[in-house]
Parts: sequence; structure tokens; C-alpha cells
Amino acid sequence: MSNPLVLLETTAGDILLELFPECAPLTVENFLRYVDSGFYAGTIFHRVIKDFMIQGGGLTLRLEEKPPFPPVINEAANGLNNKRGSVGMARGGDPHSAAAQFFINHVDNPELDFRGKNAEGYGYCVFGEVIDGMDVVDKICGLKVRAAGEHEALPVDSVLISSASRFE
Repeated sequence: MSNPLVLLETTAGDILLELFPECAPLTVENFLRYVDSGFYAGTIFHRVIKDFMIQGGGLTLRLEEKPPFPPVINEAANGLNNKRGSVGMARGGDPHSAAAQFFINHVDNPELDFRGKNAEGYGYCVFGEVIDGMDVVDKICGLKVRAAGEHEALPVDSVLISSASRFE
């Protein structure tokens, strides 16, 4: 059985993701729940930091947070690393607070990898990777950003996720 593929159609271009359910079963199931429900349509990449990552999947163009499903257990100890092109779950200070928002690593970010089961070392769960469209990620990372309220790196020109769907 092949790994699930998800196509993110954005206003900057398409990004094709391969997901790894054998390494992060709960996280992949959680992500696909959002994909299958149409949740990601109309969300933006609201945090864009060149030479780090792009984060999206939770806020609308009006910077309103869409209400997420309950958080998922952090599976960062799965052996996958936050390398260029990998897809991880964004979260707050609680290691087990990831819900809808995800990020795509623009560069290798080993500081985000699992180092231990404590608040400082838990890391961010990688559950997939970009298999087509890293040029789009690079383009998004090149956008001019600004601070806006609690958002320190909001693109001046928004990048909208118009749809996220399983790709056959």
C-alpha cells in the first residue's frame, strides 16, 4: 500500500505532500481529517520565515482562527527529522497541543527534532514531505513579510490555500 498524497492548491502554486502513516499514524490521521473535511480551504500561510519555514492551515485571510479539532499526541519521537521539505505539526508550548496548523521546513532545522520527553526536548512531529512544489515553498519564503499584531512574519501579499485534497 502506498503512502497517502495530499495536494495543496495555493495562490502561489501547487505543493504535493507525501504522508508517512507508518511513522506518525495519529498525526497523519489528524491531518487527513482536516483535509477530508475541507478545513484547509480558505486558510493562509500566516508565518513565513526565510531560511526557516512556512506555517499555515489555521487562519483565514482576515487572520481569524478557524476552530480546530482536539489536539493530537506528539509523535516527534518517530525518527523523522525536520529537514528541508519535511512537513511538521505546529504547536504551542505544550508538546501535545498540535491541532490543525502545519509547517513546511525551508531548510534543515535539527533544533526542531525530538531530543527527549520533556518540554524543552519534545520537538515537532514530522509526518510528511514535499515531493513536488519545493519551488513554490521557496517562492513563498521569498515574500516580503511584516509584523501584524501577534503575527511577526505575515506575508504582505497573502498566500491562500484554496484547497487541500487527497491526490490519487
